[in-house]
Amino acid sequence: MMFKFYSISIVLAAVLMVTCVRNVNAQDANFFSSGETLSQDSRHSSANYNPGNMYYGGYLNMNFSKNYSVIGAQPLIGYKLTPELSLGTQLSFEYISDSRYYDKQNGSNYGASIFSRYRITPYFYAHTELALMSYKWFYTDGSDERKLAPMIYVGGGISQPISENTWLNAQVLFDVLNHKNSPYEAWEPYYSIGFGVGF
Repeated sequence: MMFKFYSISIVLAAVLMVTCVRNVNAQDANFFSSGETLSQDSRHSSANYNPGNMYYGGYLNMNFSKNYSVIGAQPLIGYKLTPELSLGTQLSFEYISDSRYYDKQNGSNYGASIFSRYRITPYFYAHTELALMSYKWFYTDGSDERKLAPMIYVGGGISQPISENTWLNAQVLFDVLNHKNSPYEAWEPYYSIGFGVGF
């Protein structure tokens, strides 16, 4: 079903949330006390680029049904301005196979975005993102058309460490702009699961 991936994402996000909540109280004090010290240090060297503040990662999305399939990847790179606040950019690519209206049609969606994240706790973060996507639309007569769709995402996510410097992330975002070319309905959630290194 088209919502199979969404259901799996919700289950995994719930598992991550339970695990995070069990540990978050013990970690908050250390995180914010160390963050205060690092923030003071960063103010003294704010004009200097620090490679150690970079992080990278990405998301995978898969959606399979009888007549419609999507496989996508979203690599990202970010930079921590402070221990809590970061800015970054992300590329998006999706391969589509659609036979709902006509003989099988294949195509791709692609785009880019800039985002900001704020770590509320070691495990929870808020996320905002400005994206521009190029979508391929298929029609019942077999024709297709490419349309641009600007989007403004707001939402948040949870992170669970899987090694010393690697995190598993699950997030949910909402397209609040709701442009006419957006594939999302008003306030329809967009789920994604991925990983990060250094975040």
